Amino acid sequence: MNHPSSFPRKRESSFFFSLRGLERKLDSRFRGNDGVRLFLAIAFLLLLPSPALADALIDNANGYTLDEDGDLVRFTGILFDPDTGRITRLLDRNDDPPDDLDFRHDARGATVIPGLIDAHGHVMGLGQAALTLDLSDTDSLAEAQARLAQYAAENPSPRWIVGRGWNHERWGLGRFPTAADLDSIVADRPVWLERVDGHAGVANSLAMREAGVTAATQAPSGGRIERTGREPSGLFVDAAQALIANAIPSLQPLTLEEAFAETQQILLSHGITAVADMGTSESDWQVIRRAGDADRLNIRVISYANSLETLLAVAGTGPTPWLYNGRLRMVGIKIYADGALGSRGASLAAPYADAPDQRGLPLIDDVGLRNLLSRAALDRFQPAIHAIGDAANAQALGAIEELAARYDDDRRWRIEHAQVVAPADLPRFGRNGIIASMQPVHQTSDRLMAEARLGPDRLLGAYAWNSMLRNGGRLAFGSDFPVESPNPFAGLAAAISRQDAAGQPPGGWQPHERVTMSEAFAGFTTGAAYAGFAEQNIGRLAVGLYADFVIIDRDIFDNATPEAVRATRAVETWVGGRRSWVRGAENAPDPNAPIGPRIVPETTGPDDEEVTGR
Repeated sequence: MNHPSSFPRKRESSFFFSLRGLERKLDSRFRGNDGVRLFLAIAFLLLLPSPALADALIDNANGYTLDEDGDLVRFTGILFDPDTGRITRLLDRNDDPPDDLDFRHDARGATVIPGLIDAHGHVMGLGQAALTLDLSDTDSLAEAQARLAQYAAENPSPRWIVGRGWNHERWGLGRFPTAADLDSIVADRPVWLERVDGHAGVANSLAMREAGVTAATQAPSGGRIERTGREPSGLFVDAAQALIANAIPSLQPLTLEEAFAETQQILLSHGITAVADMGTSESDWQVIRRAGDADRLNIRVISYANSLETLLAVAGTGPTPWLYNGRLRMVGIKIYADGALGSRGASLAAPYADAPDQRGLPLIDDVGLRNLLSRAALDRFQPAIHAIGDAANAQALGAIEELAARYDDDRRWRIEHAQVVAPADLPRFGRNGIIASMQPVHQTSDRLMAEARLGPDRLLGAYAWNSMLRNGGRLAFGSDFPVESPNPFAGLAAAISRQDAAGQPPGGWQPHERVTMSEAFAGFTTGAAYAGFAEQNIGRLAVGLYADFVIIDRDIFDNATPEAVRATRAVETWVGGRRSWVRGAENAPDPNAPIGPRIVPETTGPDDEEVTGR
């Protein structure tokens, strides 16, 4: 199967024959008069017709995209320029394809949709999670301990054992894990395991000793150390995690590049062609830049720096230009207003229903938040504020409202997660161009835990996607990977059903907050592109935009059930007119391929046609 990046070159032979003939004539007639020769050569070239530019065609498609007004439109073919990777025309069933083609790919009637965009993920975290101890599918403490023992035996190095993904709520443990739980399995190597949401972690005793944590250690502002009596229990929440994390040796560049390659493979396999990376470090940026420099950057990354220092070091005085043909740009900064609900770090206006002595952990005060927003806005950087609890969301809304009076142009203020919002605050999302960047799969994962943490009275504004839209807010959908699977079809299914993979609860959880399929689809396409100032490049299939699209294994719009939507799989993923991933290919696409993988390097596939002899 031939790859578009290896298309035959445009036919320019007659052009160059004319140029050589001109050179011979001018050389004989005006020998020694270079000025006259140059003038006549330029004049001749201006009269020549431009060489014909041929397109590539994806044909016989059952295509769906959204238009500028958000309406679902159909198409049967995509014409694009293989050199620029941009769409030149969409075809419908009444259109005849052009004769002058470089390449034609028969989609065989399969459904084709725009490349999906994850509006909130952690790019390096996904790949690193895939290369370390994964506890995300464990159902009990005992199962997690067995997994830890196996990992320690199979991986004698590096010395530190690092993992993530545990969820004590899923385990039904009724408490957080402790150092003692880890010491009973591995006591002779330091162990650090992050909770599924990344807002808490548990260390064994050796890890705490090597990090210098003792009974006298105090939690930093915005953090909490769980204790057994006066001694640290091993559980560290939010900012306190740095006490252990800072002691872990840094990963080597080669390991980081392997992690990024793994991230790209995972995202492309789910039909994700672009992602908003929330919390890019300077090291992360350099890893992605190295991939771009080597022509191994196969996804698009819209970057939000993890700190003001990183933002200024990378971007300087304003958002960077798009790099690598529209594949990388730093546009703003990620700001944390609070922690997560599962670790009781989300900042609530009233105490937790299951912990009356706790209201969560505000991670920045009002003055600090306004100062940081103002500093970012000064150079047109886009702030993305993590806010989960109702107090944190109210704080973020208040700060934006104050700044919006000063910066009243198109700023697209983002609030990430917006999970628990006081019902009275929902209309505030419809003002000042605020974007609610939300993750549908969080609702299905958090449902029982949220009920326990919040009690019934505060659930009315929880995971309120439909209310956001009805109050004039804008939605951008993502997954928060690696907290959740990046699979966007699971997110689409959750958005339209409010049910998990098992169909629970019957009828959906707070079903009035469901959205339509078109609204959910917009969240993962046009809404996510708009949220990152990228709507002129991606999010739809339209003339002038990049040919980022996915061929999927079923029609998700023609009366598809939530179960069918959830089961949908990407078959081929194309980015900028380059086929970047194919399911089940014998030589599965290599993320290190310099020009984008060829599926069968030496031959043309049965659905592809090189068009020659025009």
